[in-house]
Amino acid sequence: MTTKIQQSVIAGIAGTIAMTALMMIAPMMGMPKMSPPAMLSMMMGFPIIVGWFMHFMIGIIFAMVYVFLFIKIVGKISSNVLRGAIFGIAVFIFAQIMMAIMPVPKMEGSVLALLIGSLMGHIIYGIVVGVIVKDQAAPKTMR
Repeated sequence: MTTKIQQSVIAGIAGTIAMTALMMIAPMMGMPKMSPPAMLSMMMGFPIIVGWFMHFMIGIIFAMVYVFLFIKIVGKISSNVLRGAIFGIAVFIFAQIMMAIMPVPKMEGSVLALLIGSLMGHIIYGIVVGVIVKDQAAPKTMR
């Protein structure tokens, strides 16, 4: 049995990997290039490795928010996939608010295509987190 913190770390890393993989193949699907680690490193003037580290730390922190808070808010939704997708949308909205507040480097490509790609990435992130995290408050069935 894993603890909630262990689940958060595992789910955050896996979700971030899935989201990053989607963003790396996005240009092959005709979407603009998206690189959250590059954006984070440019915003703060640090090397790209720091951007990668921050990207994964943010993924883990959001997974902790999912485990310790979000599951309680949407506890009536029994589908882990749906609960994760809703969480991904919430994280996307939060990210857009933060990008509006903070000085973000100009991204190349259509704004609409960037938003759609980012939304897709965050939904994938949320679904992976939702599938990995097991709601410990859910009733266990005996077989």
